[in-house]
Amino acid sequence: MIAAWPVLLFSLVLVAALLVAAGVFTWVERRVLGFMQERLGPNRVGPFGFLQWVADTIKLLTKEDAPPQGADAAAFRLAPALAALPTLAGFGVVAFGNGLAVAPLDMGLVFIIGMLALTVYALVLGAWASRNRYALLGGLRAAAQMLAYEAFLGLSLMGVVVLAGSFALADIVAAQQGLWFIIVQPIGAVLFFIAALAAAHRLPFDLQESENDLVAGFMTEYSGMSFARFFLGEYVAVLLVCALAVTLFFGGWLGPVLPGPVWFGLKVSLLAFVFIWVRAALPRPRYDQLIAFAWKFALPLALANLLVTGWLVVA
Repeated sequence: MIAAWPVLLFSLVLVAALLVAAGVFTWVERRVLGFMQERLGPNRVGPFGFLQWVADTIKLLTKEDAPPQGADAAAFRLAPALAALPTLAGFGVVAFGNGLAVAPLDMGLVFIIGMLALTVYALVLGAWASRNRYALLGGLRAAAQMLAYEAFLGLSLMGVVVLAGSFALADIVAAQQGLWFIIVQPIGAVLFFIAALAAAHRLPFDLQESENDLVAGFMTEYSGMSFARFFLGEYVAVLLVCALAVTLFFGGWLGPVLPGPVWFGLKVSLLAFVFIWVRAALPRPRYDQLIAFAWKFALPLALANLLVTGWLVVA
């Protein structure tokens, strides 16, 4: 029982840090998008608008949060919680440094992929519970998109698993002591990045909440803290896939001079900036183009990459 206290304390600190990081990330994204679009981002609350995320949190806490008439109230309130919990749980197996993880599972990679896949249930449940046609269409889009992109998300990572010989994240980092896997698995890294954008529901893969044709998609009927929990799940998912990409392809915590967790945080921050840059630079594709790309191009390419990697390792 005594040994469990450090793990519990680390878990609480980690969750608190992730909540703050997600809030700060919203401010960074809005500032960067403002710069890229030649306009001002948040600039009123605090220096350079840094406290805008705090003001938004207070606003959402005080707004009305009630299910619409005719909605399934229990499912309507359950869905936002399910959006954030799997991504927070996924961080439990992330190795932030040598031996620095809440639960260093031998199958950590499989656990994280499973947690990312669970987030779509929250979207579909919230869409169905809303009793709204726009929300339902958004939920159906989310389910079809997740099915298409999960098909090659796991396959894009199997080349790394073959090279490292393990599903444990710490072992994968240790296998990159001499050479990062981004050098020997560039195709897998690119495919994973594309699938990660879809798994985190980020532009150009946010057609399940496309404002142009679905009002707000699966979140049409949500407001207040329920709305905030959906957004929290999205931003924590971005940080989770960035942490996973850093672990698998960019050497995790490995780096000179600075402590391992510092290197890990710097790499994750840089990759999160790339997510923002992609949002600012790319338009939304048509939905049929997005699904066709997954099944007709990305999936065969992921299979070919795994086949070639296995052949090279055996040879």
